Amino acid sequence: MQPREKSRFTKLYNKHLRALKLKGLAPKTIEAYSRGVRRLAESLDRCPVDVTKDEIDDYFARLLETHSWATIKVDRNGIRFFYEEVLGKQLPWIDFAEAPKTQRLPDILTQTEIARIIRATRRFDLRCFWFVTYSLGLRLGETLRIEVGDIDRERRQLHVRNAKGNKDRFVILPAMTLTVLRKLWTQHRHPRLLFPGRDGAKASRPMHRGNIQRGFQLAVADAGIHKRVSIHSLRHSYATHMIEAGLTLSDVQHQLGHACPKTTARYLRRTDTTTADAEHKIDVLVHVLTETLRAAMAKSEEA
Repeated sequence: MQPREKSRFTKLYNKHLRALKLKGLAPKTIEAYSRGVRRLAESLDRCPVDVTKDEIDDYFARLLETHSWATIKVDRNGIRFFYEEVLGKQLPWIDFAEAPKTQRLPDILTQTEIARIIRATRRFDLRCFWFVTYSLGLRLGETLRIEVGDIDRERRQLHVRNAKGNKDRFVILPAMTLTVLRKLWTQHRHPRLLFPGRDGAKASRPMHRGNIQRGFQLAVADAGIHKRVSIHSLRHSYATHMIEAGLTLSDVQHQLGHACPKTTARYLRRTDTTTADAEHKIDVLVHVLTETLRAAMAKSEEA
């Protein structure tokens, strides 16, 4: 990109970032939308103020060769925001790509497979991360953000803050999960974070997401599991196991923080048995992995 064009783009790009922030969008959404505009500018090799229909169509056609439909959708929204909110232009003539309507089901890990992953993980903090993520049905970022003050021992609840959609929720905290979090904290004694970065008690931020994801894939491989899974699969598996254990869809929806019951219903596999004691059911569900965690804790104490 020529210096003049680069300077022009930088000015508009910064204006774009400011507009996104003023709209109150989540940081991840801001990064995704701005990335789409950067990608378009790099593809055109100029400031994308004036583009033709052919240029947009060519851009998305090339993007489809290397990226998912989810990325296509995010880029579309980011570029549309840039033109409408920053440039004040309407572009109805652009035929944006639309994802085909498909319904895919995620691979589900059995509790035996989850136990194998935990045993195959060498680092104690990562073993705890897998267990806590599964036993609370959390997303990766939600586990990373757990703080000491989020734990309510008397009510047996965990306060999940700033979850998807900028929403908070309370989830049932199994007794074994509380024990694991206590044991983990004694290893680093950070005044605020449960999963601090590599500096331990002096860390200013949680563990790095990329390192956690790589650690999980390594553990999956070492455990000899060939399913297409990620850390988020622990959440999918937890939801399915809760339904199979007899919890109602309402219980599962509350624990996962789904806004729409239809999202929770996709986990319905074998049963829709009702239960009035979700806390007890979750304790029983998580207890299956207790011996694996106890063995991991014992090894940590011997080390």
